[in-house]
This record gives sequence, C-alpha cells and structure tokens, in this order.
Amino acid sequence: MISSQIVPFARRVWRIARTEIVALAALFVVAAGIMTFVELADDMTEADGRAFDQAVLLALRPGGSADGWGPPWLETAALDLTSLGGISVLGLFGVIVVLFLILQRKRLSALLLVLGLAGGVVLSEGLKAMFQRDRPPEAWRAVETINASFPSGHALLSAVFYLSIGVMLTRAFPQRRFKAYVLGVALLLTLIVGLTRVYLGAHWASDVLAGWSVGAAWAMALWLVAYTVQRRQAVHTRGPHDETLPDDPIPDTDPPVIGE
Repeated sequence: MISSQIVPFARRVWRIARTEIVALAALFVVAAGIMTFVELADDMTEADGRAFDQAVLLALRPGGSADGWGPPWLETAALDLTSLGGISVLGLFGVIVVLFLILQRKRLSALLLVLGLAGGVVLSEGLKAMFQRDRPPEAWRAVETINASFPSGHALLSAVFYLSIGVMLTRAFPQRRFKAYVLGVALLLTLIVGLTRVYLGAHWASDVLAGWSVGAAWAMALWLVAYTVQRRQAVHTRGPHDETLPDDPIPDTDPPVIGE
C-alpha cells in the first residue's frame, strides 16, 4: 500500500469501527432495558420495592392527598405536559411524521415508526394485563386512569416515539452539537412525561422506570433493524427503503452512518 492510500484507508477503518461501536451500544441498551424491567418486575412484589414506591409518592403527594407538592400552577403544568405521552397525542404526531416521511420517500423509516408505535401499544397493554398491578390510591390521583399500573404506558410510548424520532433526526445534521441537541430534547420529553405520571399520582415510580426501560429497549431494537436493513441495501435494493429525492445531492462518498 503506497503512502497516499494510507490516510484514506485509515479513515475508512475508523468509520467502520465507529459504526460497529454504535450498533453495539444500541444492543447494550436493549439488553440493559430488558434486564432492568425484569428486576423492577421482581422488586415490585417485595417489601423494599413497595416501600420505595410509597416513599416517592408520599414525597410528591404530601399526606397522601390529591394536592401535589409545590404551588398550584405546577400541577396544572404537569397536567398539560403529561398529555405528551398520551396515545391520542402520540397517535396524531405519529400520523403527521409518517406522512412527512412518506412524502420524503423515507419508506423504511415510516414503516419502522408505525411498527414502533403499534408494537409499543401491544407491549404496554400486554404487560399490564400480565402483571395487573393496582394504581396508587384514588385519593392521591389528580388524573383519571383506565387500566393497570405496571408498566406506565405513557412512559413506554413516549420513550419509543421521541427516542425513535430523535435518532432519525440525528441523521439530518452533520454537526455533533445539533445531534446532541436533538437527542437531548428527545430524552427530556421522555423524562418529563414519566415524571409527571408519578407527580400526578397516576403511577408508582417503578411503573415509570419499567416503562422507560421497555420503551428504550424497543426503540433501540427498531434502530438495529434499520441498521441491518440499510447494511443489506448496500447490496440489494428491493423492499422498503429510504430513497434520496431527485433534487437532493447524491454524495460520492460512503453512505452515512446511522445515528452519526
């Protein structure tokens, strides 16, 4: 190998290494999310787990009442923000984003987002039916609830939706600071939804932690599917995939790394 080829070769090796590291990190998130959920499901039946949930809820709802900690406006804000994880709001946002992706000929991304939300609903309802955990006492709740408590559906679905959108948007920005900002906003929205569910007395803290764990694992599993499909598209072009629009510049370099 001549010296003029060493630098391009080294850059290509580093690019491949970074790609595999990102894929391994996503796989780690999937495994960690599943293990965390299993641990939480086991702890919620034990005295220590119940004591933790009780302590958190009492701290946020002093005296076990429906009046939350802090000024009255804080509860009003929490009521507004918690709807960001509701099935109606996420369904509306999902339709808007899916239609946009289809117009942009991002068929694979649109399909995976639909599968992500639909799969998240199935996971949420299926796990609730399996564990049948009771909600916090009704006197503590500031919102109406309709099904079982474990895991939190709002936390699970917000993690799936916002994290999936965040990872998709990182591909649109080459600068690291923009990537970090997009992922930071996705994480912030997910955290806000989960925290408001506990603050409003709709869930125990472990319900929300379990919802975040399953949602993050499911979102990263879908990312790994997209990663695998895009790697195969380097050889095959059949099936749903994300196309480049005719008026978009087609790069004469290696395909972009997912999530880079």
